[in-house]
Amino acid sequence: MRIVLVGPPGAGKGTQAAYLAKNLAIPHISTGDLFRANISQGTPLGREAKSYMDAGNLVPDSVTIAMAEDRMEQPDAANGFLLDGFPRNLGQAKALDEYLKDKNLTLDAVLDLEVPEDEVVKRIAGRRICRNDSGHVFHAEYNKPETEGVCDVCGGELYQRDDDREETVRKRLEVYHTETEPIIDYYKAQDLVVTLLAMGKVDEVTKRAMAALPSRDA
Repeated sequence: MRIVLVGPPGAGKGTQAAYLAKNLAIPHISTGDLFRANISQGTPLGREAKSYMDAGNLVPDSVTIAMAEDRMEQPDAANGFLLDGFPRNLGQAKALDEYLKDKNLTLDAVLDLEVPEDEVVKRIAGRRICRNDSGHVFHAEYNKPETEGVCDVCGGELYQRDDDREETVRKRLEVYHTETEPIIDYYKAQDLVVTLLAMGKVDEVTKRAMAALPSRDA
């Protein structure tokens, strides 16, 4: 099964992607993981991406697309994959279509995780991270530490990352609406979109997602 996972920041894409990939026995292909792997391994694409990042520039779509295509060529993706964070705009979506067409393959579904905007802000802006190397994560509302501002595990100071602040989250949402949301209509025209309300416990959302996906025998 070949699936694209979309949704705003804070919708739980990474968490759901990991569970769904395991249940479907297909690799979870995350844009973030692709960049980290290529850069750490010093691949030509990784070196090219790093040169843009070091200069404070956005990595061009061509590099991201090439990384994704290279990953989809790997043996473990022969029977399917779950794409998380790619495509993130119309240009990447069209490039993915061309790649699949050349391979005589098609997408089975585009899973659109929907979360109310206020909930997204609450989820992200409430995150508190431990300053120590442990990196333990708490939440001001959903997973409070026993002592405010102190990590339950190691006693380290908890802090709010700059990109988790409300004003930054709302800017990230604006970028999502402008750049990524248009691919939902693009895929709706292909009758591929499966819309899922991503609220509730993680396992409940996963069960709803599995039930909503087309049958693998179809």
